[in-house]
Amino acid sequence: MSSRLYRGLGLSLLLGMGGFTAAAQETLTLRQAIDEALRQSPQAAIAHADNSDAKAAAAMARTQLLPQLGFTEDISRGNDPVYAFGTRLRQRQFTQADFALNALNFPEPIGNFSTRFSGQWVAFDSFKTQREIHRADLFRQSVSSSAKAVDQQIVIRVVEAYQQVLYAQREIDVAQHEQQTAGALMNSVDEHVKAGLVVESDRMSAGVNEAARKEELIAAQGDLELAWVALREAMGAPDLKATALKPIEPHVFPKGALEEEMATAAKTRPDLAALGKAQLAQASAVGAAKSDFGPHVSAYGNWEEDRTSFAGSGGNNWVAGVQISVDILPFGKRAQLAKESAAKQKIDAQAATAQQHLRLEVSQAHIHRQTAALQLETAQGAMDQSAESLRILKNRYSAGLATITDLLRAEDAERQSQSNYWHAVYGNAMAYSELLYATGTLTPDAAEELQ
Repeated sequence: MSSRLYRGLGLSLLLGMGGFTAAAQETLTLRQAIDEALRQSPQAAIAHADNSDAKAAAAMARTQLLPQLGFTEDISRGNDPVYAFGTRLRQRQFTQADFALNALNFPEPIGNFSTRFSGQWVAFDSFKTQREIHRADLFRQSVSSSAKAVDQQIVIRVVEAYQQVLYAQREIDVAQHEQQTAGALMNSVDEHVKAGLVVESDRMSAGVNEAARKEELIAAQGDLELAWVALREAMGAPDLKATALKPIEPHVFPKGALEEEMATAAKTRPDLAALGKAQLAQASAVGAAKSDFGPHVSAYGNWEEDRTSFAGSGGNNWVAGVQISVDILPFGKRAQLAKESAAKQKIDAQAATAQQHLRLEVSQAHIHRQTAALQLETAQGAMDQSAESLRILKNRYSAGLATITDLLRAEDAERQSQSNYWHAVYGNAMAYSELLYATGTLTPDAAEELQ
């Protein structure tokens, strides 16, 4: 196999063919994949629903400050003595004859059409309502931050799945090239055997090598199918057709100091922000439970009209008042306070744990990024050296100065070095993505920098 074929392979890899004809298919960029995932992912839909629910809960909490007004239209009929006496009285239809003992004990059935407006307003509840409103607002902010954390989780999954597809495509390119190389080697050995330059065992070794390369190509094709399945799941697009992807080229990503990355994570991590708001919300819930022990002052009023027929006239009456209530035996309220206090202890512990894990997560991502960058440099050098070594051994084998075992070992080393190089390319991009995720800055715009 000539060096021209190797140069042609390198050019095709650089152009990101990945086994696809870009001219014939529309290219799916990483940003497009991320945007589609944020629109279609079930996790994003769940987060959006939670956000809407929290907004509705905050709006509902404010309704407790408003007065309650009800309307009732009641139609009734009966001969119960108390009912009949009271109904005639409310209708302003009571006469002297209704005081007869027989009329009181055995009244005639009477009907009543009652129209009633009733209202109630809690004027003071020891600030319980205000604390519940504050809690609902904080919880809404916590859910909003959690939704941002979900978005970043979706982005990191799409980035990983997208890179897995690209890596699988590169592996197919390498496997196809190696299969061609193995076929060319087989033809060369056949010619050498016929010419009496090598023994029959060389042809057998070349045949085994060619079969192994075919198996590797089949395995690479299976890995590509699995990678597409993972990308479809990450994007929430089960019907997505395999298409060309825009390659993630080798990059030298910006380097930052660990302490600066720690400070950035403490400020921007949406999951930490969500926990912080949840802490404050639960503290407000504890305050609301304590306020429930205090006195409640409410005002109420009723206006009622009673008639013998729906459109007829009758009597009307009204009642208004102020009520002050204090729970003397608040056993249930004590249990509720204990429950809210336990929930606060739990969220406080979760927040403390998250703070402790922050340094570990950022440190791991920082070290991983540094390691991946060094591995990429090493893999690049190793690939260049293995290609040159293979070229020399091919010439030596053709001249009868090397065995086929030496040549096959060089072929294996060259193939492995190419695989290691592209693994390092995508590993470097993934390590940078993980660092952005650990610091809470993995937005769609930031992910776009990978390409």
